[in-house]
Amino acid sequence: MAKAVLGIDVGYESLKLALVKGRTVKKTAIVPMPNSLIRAGRVVSVETMGDLLRTAMKQNGLRCDRAALALPNETVFIRNVTMPIMTEDQLKYNLPFEFRDYITDELKGYVFDYAMIGVKQAEESSEAEEAELAGGAMELMAVAAPKSLLDESREYLHKAGMKLVKAAPTVSCFTNLIRKSGAPAETEYCILDLGYQAIRMYMFRGDRHIVTRVLEIGMSSLDRVIAEQYGVDEHLAHTYLLSNYEGCQNGENCRNAYGNITVELMRALNFYRFSNPDSRLDDIWVCGGGAMIQPLLNVLAETTDMKLHSAAELLPGKQAVEQDYALLQAIGIALE
Repeated sequence: MAKAVLGIDVGYESLKLALVKGRTVKKTAIVPMPNSLIRAGRVVSVETMGDLLRTAMKQNGLRCDRAALALPNETVFIRNVTMPIMTEDQLKYNLPFEFRDYITDELKGYVFDYAMIGVKQAEESSEAEEAELAGGAMELMAVAAPKSLLDESREYLHKAGMKLVKAAPTVSCFTNLIRKSGAPAETEYCILDLGYQAIRMYMFRGDRHIVTRVLEIGMSSLDRVIAEQYGVDEHLAHTYLLSNYEGCQNGENCRNAYGNITVELMRALNFYRFSNPDSRLDDIWVCGGGAMIQPLLNVLAETTDMKLHSAAELLPGKQAVEQDYALLQAIGIALE
């Protein structure tokens, strides 16, 4: 029988929590994050984070002692690698060397793990690969996470009365959701996370992660133009944006900002299609805080000529979850 797990997604702007049992979302909560508690994806104060998490659980009736944590993109290294078929012990020894060109610190400061994508037989390999992969090959999604990140996560979870039972990068959260959707293996997904600090495009073919593109422009750019328009600070401007104060979402300043966002998105989409000439990508699944700004979504749909889908379509059984656009990662990491 499945046990309940609390999925946790720690963002710059808010803390997202999802209590999941099996494939069913039981209860959720979204609470504001204190200013500057997160820096470069890391928690600045485990004491403050532990208190925040404990209070959020109590106020929202979330009772659970098992936590699953979505690790922020900027804190981990992810690689799709192909390796000769080997035993688990051999893989544990060899996997760290796949990151030696990416990690400048000592490898012993990292935890390495992997998810199996598939097995390629020797006859499927090219002639150049056959000698090296004569016995077949494993296709893996390999991950490296700092031990210090996991240690601080365990510490603040302990202060909130929980034990860390699972931790995985954002890509794995979306992989879980795609697998539970039952879509055909060759279905192409672009999951567009309209985040506060940046926009991220996660590209999948079936449940296989192809690439993630980070656009260094986020919803904070809308806060800045609204702050300038009304002569207020960006914190107040953000509340104006969310409440559509005086119709600001449809104002000229915001529409210009939507145009800037769309230009960057089109560049990334065109580069992906150029790099993957067999791509038939026609659909985008939208999540993140920007998914609630309808004028932005309208501009994206008009400019990209692609079909936009809501985050709810990625939930198991298309469950009705309030604010689902913000909770995908918390739900995905907690799924059985």
